[in-house]
Amino acid sequence: MASISRESNGRRTVQFVGADCKRRSIRLGKMSQREAEGIKWRVEAFVSATLAGCPLTDEVSRWVATLDGPLADRLAAVGLVPKRQRACCPTLADFLDQYIGGRTDVKQSTREHLQRARRDLLAFFGPDKLLSDVAPGEADEFRIFLFRRLAENTVRRICGRAKQFFRAAYRKRPIPSDPFADLKGCGVKANQSRYYFITRAEAEKVLEACPDAQWRLLFALARFAGLRVPSEPLGLRWGDVDWARGRITIHSPKTAHQGKATRQIPMFPELRPYLEAAFDEAAAGTEYVITRYRDTNSNLRTQLERIIHKAGLTSWPKLFQNLRATRETELVETFPLHVVTSWLGNTAAVAVKYYLQVTDEHFQRAARGGDAEAVHNPVQQPSETGRKPSQQETKNPGFSGVCDTLRYCTSVQAPRLGLEPRT
Repeated sequence: MASISRESNGRRTVQFVGADCKRRSIRLGKMSQREAEGIKWRVEAFVSATLAGCPLTDEVSRWVATLDGPLADRLAAVGLVPKRQRACCPTLADFLDQYIGGRTDVKQSTREHLQRARRDLLAFFGPDKLLSDVAPGEADEFRIFLFRRLAENTVRRICGRAKQFFRAAYRKRPIPSDPFADLKGCGVKANQSRYYFITRAEAEKVLEACPDAQWRLLFALARFAGLRVPSEPLGLRWGDVDWARGRITIHSPKTAHQGKATRQIPMFPELRPYLEAAFDEAAAGTEYVITRYRDTNSNLRTQLERIIHKAGLTSWPKLFQNLRATRETELVETFPLHVVTSWLGNTAAVAVKYYLQVTDEHFQRAARGGDAEAVHNPVQQPSETGRKPSQQETKNPGFSGVCDTLRYCTSVQAPRLGLEPRT
């Protein structure tokens, strides 16, 4: 028979006498009494089967087959189960190469981001580091290592991909635990210090400095249509432009995996002149709207910086991102948010967190007392009165429910003289 002993620190130990009449102990660590009892009676089943020379029961056999980790090693140390040959843990470089090579479901741009995170991990840990040797404390040190040379959001992205790598390793069981599981600050957050609202006057200066009609259209698609540059403007075809209905179909590689490969936007009045100018210059049979800057070696960001400098302006942070954010901020002033996000291809949560900005015009309008129409026409809506309109009011909108004489009655009460007239 086996017994359970409990130490003062809560650790439990199973003691039993084996078939060789020697007393042995299995340290279980901290666990509940019920869990320890379950292991105790299985140990007794092992000893009984050994003494009787009969096989283990099916239940105990299935339990042994699922054993792994420290408990399996402790049972093997006392001779109850045979020692298991553990597979060699792969190195960090081998696992990352295998993982990235197997991600055939991601786009090339995503693969490049994974490769960058791989380079940073190998630069810190070394290519020969075993996955099982990475400790949680080293995950924190890796984050500090990145902060020495990279911006906060870049560090957050790389740490997020590192968590992705080690979570996959843990699920495949090359490592017993995930050292990056508790690492905080791995999601990109909005940095309002890098927000910039490109005014109409600034946009006009940039458009005048553009070298040709296609660059003007490219800038207009970002500023007045809120397209993602370069993927969405370069994917735009003349067949996507519906001149009669005033709509444009946008192909979005970024959201294609979400089942939103395309969306439609209006042909905004600010955009139409630049679209028509590019159409007039396009040769017959031209498929794509933007044809001159499709080369993969064409650095649109650097070219736009030169154009902005030529216009006499200073480059703003996140050149194309802020153009898109500026347009979304403008549109929500006129259209409902769900309509605007449908046009720009994002969600309301993303728009509020990363795109919508507070502009100088908002402060100026508030200082003037809000919209002029709201100030000069302070008409109270029926919903603000706290009651629903009566049936008579519904039939006759001019009927207020009380006579005009009583409408302007004050709160002064008549004296209590009774109902009969005084004589």
